[in-house]
Amino acid sequence: TAAEWGFWDPLGFAEKADPNTLKRYREAEITHGRVAMLAVIGFFVGEAVEGSSFLFDAQITGPAISHFTQVPDGWDALIVTMIGAAEAQRAQKGWVDPAEQAPDQPGTLKDDYYPGDIGFDPLGIKPEDPEELDLMITRELQNGRLAMLAAAGFLAQEAVDGLGIVQHFQVGMIEKAVQL
Repeated sequence: TAAEWGFWDPLGFAEKADPNTLKRYREAEITHGRVAMLAVIGFFVGEAVEGSSFLFDAQITGPAISHFTQVPDGWDALIVTMIGAAEAQRAQKGWVDPAEQAPDQPGTLKDDYYPGDIGFDPLGIKPEDPEELDLMITRELQNGRLAMLAAAGFLAQEAVDGLGIVQHFQVGMIEKAVQL
């Protein structure tokens, strides 16, 4: 059970899952967490450099959720191609070839693959010590979970009122200054 394995599972997904399914859940969680961490940074950076970027003649404006639709034609195909290439590399690193999988086990991860470990460590920060590695993995999962919540909140907030997240901070600071 999840309690025996030492992790939080309030909906009981782990109790119904075999080890391969648990490994896929972890892969999905770590991947979505990493994407969310980048998204949160993207919200702030994209809105903060608005109007001053050399890209696209500094014409992309407004809340971050509208930025992608403002990218000139043709760039979206390049972005999708780059994402597809990165995903193909990740799939080759971690997944068993579909032709070699059992029909009842689609999406099987390789036995020697640890979820999220695609071999990309340009700064050399992956610890060699297994205990330190476990601690780093736990921190990444926790930060990824927080980032997923933050990104969802940012998306919802911008969709509701049409203001960028950076604008919300600026409006809040101005209101506080007026109150003083």
